[in-house]
Amino acid sequence: MQISGPKLFIIYNPVAGSFNRDKFEKRLNRYVLDNKDNTILFRTDYPGHAAELAAKALEINADTVIVAGGDGTVNEVAGALVNSSTKLLIIPTGSGNGLARHLKLPLNLEGSIKLIENGKDLSIDCGMANDMYFFCTCGVGYDAEVSESVSLMKKRGRMMYAREMIKVFLKYKPERFKLISDKEEFEEEVFTLTFANANQYGNNAYIAPDADIQDGKIDIAIIKPISLLKVLLFGIQLFTKQAAKNRNYSCLKSSGATLERDNEGVMHIDGNAVYAGKIIKIRVLPHALRVVVPEWFN
Repeated sequence: MQISGPKLFIIYNPVAGSFNRDKFEKRLNRYVLDNKDNTILFRTDYPGHAAELAAKALEINADTVIVAGGDGTVNEVAGALVNSSTKLLIIPTGSGNGLARHLKLPLNLEGSIKLIENGKDLSIDCGMANDMYFFCTCGVGYDAEVSESVSLMKKRGRMMYAREMIKVFLKYKPERFKLISDKEEFEEEVFTLTFANANQYGNNAYIAPDADIQDGKIDIAIIKPISLLKVLLFGIQLFTKQAAKNRNYSCLKSSGATLERDNEGVMHIDGNAVYAGKIIKIRVLPHALRVVVPEWFN
């Protein structure tokens, strides 16, 4: 698929991830110079800027928006492109890269550049939690508390995440939720509850291994209260696609759901901590986003 049309619009978050930023920027700038007749590059300066830039791309009828950033930046750009004809191509530079990994995208700039010329279009589902889009996962409970704790850290990385996960676990108390879906209704305490459009959180941690990003359904992964020792075991199962073997884990597919809780609180949206009310309504927008993926992806 040779990209043509009015513009190739690149949005780059220069502070995402822990890669060799200087080398990446030099290669990105070289690509822009080589394609200056149909390529525009913008760097984000503040939270929400990526969404504003994506809206500008729509105004000039850009054929494709390329986003170089982490899951948060991808969420902003993708949200602006929902239900449009503009395609999204992701250059994953974050620490998790959940959507990119689900879509089997190259995790480096050179592979991403090849994808511009050799990729194919794919229409994927989009999730909504109240009025917020998510493309990978959203959820409440322990995971959301970890996301909030991580958001306060200046430096990211696996060691930092591991430290924050342990710190949050030691003070976390399971919450009681009421879930109403077209498949099941229950009310009980849970450790974490995740709505998955894609199959993983990021870093190949598969919270919903069977999630299909094109089936018009959300996978609802539920983990009951669990001990620290069993959390460590479950962590191994997440990375080996064996979550279903854990007795504290269950998962169901639904076209939508309503989650009720006693108090307002934190929720994570594609890994970012946000605050939500006592009632969270989940729905699916089928085939709402056009993305560029490898030719062999199915």
